[in-house]
Amino acid sequence: MSQLADDMEAVQLRMGSQLLDHAGAMLGNPKAEAGELRFLSNRLVEALRDALRVAESRGRRLPVSDDDGPAEASEVDK
Repeated sequence: MSQLADDMEAVQLRMGSQLLDHAGAMLGNPKAEAGELRFLSNRLVEALRDALRVAESRGRRLPVSDDDGPAEASEVDK
């Protein structure tokens, strides 16, 4: 199950990277239409949400250190 989650995270991050490349090209096009830019914005929001989910998931898997290291997730959420 862990491998499946890792594979899915990799796909999500790769898609986000490709979307970012596409966004750079589209934003450099003065002829881009409002509808296209709205669609792009929605996809970028989805990609950012996925990236944050991946970061949270990976953060929960990090070992917790007793010395000034990363805080446990429950401490951060308080």
